[in-house]
Amino acid sequence: MPELTILGLESSCDDTAAAVLRGQEILSSVVLGQAELHAAFGGVVPEIAARAHAEKLDLAVEQALVQAGVPVSELDAIAVTAGPGLIGGVLSGVMMGKGIAAAIGKPLIGVNHLAGHALTPRLTDGLAYPYLMLLVSGGHCQFLIVRGPQDFKRLGGTIDDAPGEAFDKTARLLGLQQPGGPSVEEAAKSGDEKRFRFPRPLLDREGCDLSFSGLKTALLRMRDKLIEEQGGLHRQDVADLCAGFQAAVRDVLAEKTRRAMRAYLEENPAEPALAVAGGVAANKALRGALEALCEEHGVTFTAPPLRLCTDNAAMIAYAGGELLAAGEVSDMTLAARPRWPLDKAAAPLLGSGKKGAKA
Repeated sequence: MPELTILGLESSCDDTAAAVLRGQEILSSVVLGQAELHAAFGGVVPEIAARAHAEKLDLAVEQALVQAGVPVSELDAIAVTAGPGLIGGVLSGVMMGKGIAAAIGKPLIGVNHLAGHALTPRLTDGLAYPYLMLLVSGGHCQFLIVRGPQDFKRLGGTIDDAPGEAFDKTARLLGLQQPGGPSVEEAAKSGDEKRFRFPRPLLDREGCDLSFSGLKTALLRMRDKLIEEQGGLHRQDVADLCAGFQAAVRDVLAEKTRRAMRAYLEENPAEPALAVAGGVAANKALRGALEALCEEHGVTFTAPPLRLCTDNAAMIAYAGGELLAAGEVSDMTLAARPRWPLDKAAAPLLGSGKKGAKA
């Protein structure tokens, strides 16, 4: 990629982010979270998130430019998340991107949020195409063979809850703080993962698709059984439930990754690599299982730093740069998209609606 200076904007869920990238150097990365705004509701409220994005986007951009020491006139392009995501937030970012691009007369690039995650290992580790990607977060879970900035082959994905969503719901069921991933992982440290044997969904089926909704339901039933028998939950019960749940997620993802790796290695890549991104990639139990799997198959394991695994605008700026280098530029008709599958040839995981494939 040429040494272009690109402003990235990200507002697809509950993080308002802006970043300035020069080539592969992150000059600044600002993420303004909304956790306090949604804490009382046990999850992200789309209307509240959209309003917060509208209020914070200009502040995030200003901070990013100041931290980078780059005046807006020196930007070479504007890259913005155009989907998928909560439509109000995505729309706020797209409109901000259009405004800046029009004001300074520079190219506008609409970026798929999932492509931002999928291309992050090229920003952080310079991975060569093709590599295997496990995108595992609060809203998404997919196995992808990444062949280029617009060339993705989906090997499988979740047919219901994403792992991060399941962690959040588990935390809520057990009275733990949000976000649920870190809370469940911390509680599991003192738990016995063998006390409760939770199901490993879809391991009896071929392929790489996943399901976590039934696992969450199994935990709910076990929690209710304990409450009925004991009149409540003890601290050790919570720890053991978390440990059992985490072990089930780890085992399912490890086995499905093994299957995805088998399909990926059939392409005979010269330098095989597995990259993991998304907030759930920070889970040490999962990461340890995937690292062992890669060592077993002679595959390089890569996980970007946590600050670049969760939603951020540096990944959007980088993905925009790759698209720009490939000659892909948007115009003022760029639309915000709540749905935007990476692999357009794959059958929808969750079905389709009037606005296209859901995932």
